[in-house]
Amino acid sequence: MGPQEGQRDEEAAINNLDSSYHDDTGDDATIGPDAPLRASGRPSTDFDGLHLGAPSWRQRIAERVPRRLKSAWRSTVTWVKGPQPPRIFSITPVFPKVQHAPLALLDRSFSESIPGHGAPVRLSCSARYWNEGNGCGIDGNQCRPFTNATLAFRCPADCHKQLILNPHAVGDQEVVYKPLVVGGPTTSNLTGFDEDTLVGNAVYRGDSFICASAVHSGFISDAEGGCGVLTLAGEQQSFTASKNHGIESVGFDSYFPHSFAFLKGTRATCQDLRWPALGVSVFFTALLALFTTSPIVFFWCTFVILFFTTALATDPPSLPNYTGLLSLALGRFLPAAFCGWVTYRYTCARTLTNLTAQVEKMILWLGPAWVGALNNETFDRIPIQRLTPHDLHSQPGAIPALIIVVLSIFTIALGQAWSFRVEGRMPRYLLIYTIFVGALLLMLALPGLNLRIHHYILALLLLPGTSFQNRPSLVFQGLLVGMFINGIARWGFDSILQTPSELLQGAQGGTLLPAISVLATGARNITFDLGGLPRWDQKQKVLWDGISVLVNDVERFRGYGDDPLHWDGVQNGNFTWTWERHQAKQVDLDENTEAVKELPEYFRFGYMAGSRAGDFSKAGVWRGEEDWVDMKPGPSL
Repeated sequence: MGPQEGQRDEEAAINNLDSSYHDDTGDDATIGPDAPLRASGRPSTDFDGLHLGAPSWRQRIAERVPRRLKSAWRSTVTWVKGPQPPRIFSITPVFPKVQHAPLALLDRSFSESIPGHGAPVRLSCSARYWNEGNGCGIDGNQCRPFTNATLAFRCPADCHKQLILNPHAVGDQEVVYKPLVVGGPTTSNLTGFDEDTLVGNAVYRGDSFICASAVHSGFISDAEGGCGVLTLAGEQQSFTASKNHGIESVGFDSYFPHSFAFLKGTRATCQDLRWPALGVSVFFTALLALFTTSPIVFFWCTFVILFFTTALATDPPSLPNYTGLLSLALGRFLPAAFCGWVTYRYTCARTLTNLTAQVEKMILWLGPAWVGALNNETFDRIPIQRLTPHDLHSQPGAIPALIIVVLSIFTIALGQAWSFRVEGRMPRYLLIYTIFVGALLLMLALPGLNLRIHHYILALLLLPGTSFQNRPSLVFQGLLVGMFINGIARWGFDSILQTPSELLQGAQGGTLLPAISVLATGARNITFDLGGLPRWDQKQKVLWDGISVLVNDVERFRGYGDDPLHWDGVQNGNFTWTWERHQAKQVDLDENTEAVKELPEYFRFGYMAGSRAGDFSKAGVWRGEEDWVDMKPGPSL
């Protein structure tokens, strides 16, 4: 029998079994007249009708099965299939309010979607739309859109602590060491919006910190953070200064092309998860400290919990989503674990091995470890952001704080050195720290690079000096392990040697400033003498071949010496440029009036070397015809 014939015979047998399965009378089942093939497999003909009733071997077996067995089989199959329709099991919680509490916490912490606006984007406390200097390009085109766009966002808690560390120009003002918030509630009608559409009728310049602005407007809570929707409001005028909810904003009495406000009725129920996550992590690490005698189990469990709590909850990097956050944390964990192994092998093992003072281990080692890991909530309150001459002289209280820190480290070092002498290990560690100091001095001598000791590097340098089993070493070691974890989980392995531009990161670089003079002013325009190009900067060793002009902190002109077509003219080898005044309409809600108002305009000038911008001058102010106020000496950015 061929394969095709066998398959057809199999189908006929199955049909016979089905007929027997449904035959309650026990009569023999027959193959119907429409069967295409006989049992032999050859095509059916008119002479085959005599053989159609011949039972197959399967039918013959089925005929011999007792009727009761068939009935039992059918009952078994029916029972196995279950009730119709099926009844689906579900558990009704005992004490539902208690068991639903974790889900309610997650619902408050993570807002999956805001109706009509999608899932919120995770923002850091320093997130903003506008870039420094001329980073948004001519007319701000690289920071578009300006209007007709919304953003669903999520802000963490405590954004009032986020300060701007480099001087930021707002017209002729400079904002530094405070939250960058420009604007607030206003009595003027906002162009394109009804008064009842926006929270507090408050509008903010596009260079403001978004989350601090949301707190200032009262849209979200600073203690919990929150989710909501902002809308881009385009060009607005006269941003009002005010102090609300613990944040003081800066005013600006002219126009700016990019602004934003917060939409009423879009606040979602989400809050910062860092404190619940911290509570759970502290609880489990405390249990480990109390009930674990193995030093390696205690160290590595604590290390992993500290790292991922910091990287994902208490001090996460500034990324817009949690998948990217988790990816970055995992990428940083492996090299951090290697440093942790070296630290444990050569430092922490000596301190933790055979340590049976479980409560003291929890208080003196684990407690300071959490203090160090929460560096953003502890040591960041010390008024020292960067060990640069500019920051130390500019930030209030930085020099006294530095003196206290240095004296404290020196005092601790003397105590630890005495401990090394008592244990007879001073010569070895004097050699180790001599190598450390020599390496640092060698790095200081490298030309074109600056030594920057990040707090994770400081922790690695000081940890070898804590390899004792005494109470001061428990405190110092736990603190340094926490500092190391915070540095890597938050910032990564930043280099110990950095170029001056990397170190400054947008701060004033001490570059050459243009010498600007006003050639003429009129009712509607003003003409400047921008000097000659190119200019050699002896201090920076840079040839400046262009110049950039910011009007109201927005780049409105960029010209180069080898492209004279972009200039308005050349006089005595100097390039000139003319600006036409911008007029703005302003509506006063209290007076219900509309008028064309000539607003002051603020001009800042800076040299360009290709696409690189140097420092910009302080702002000169043009308030009207014959009313020009010259720039003060020095840079603004």
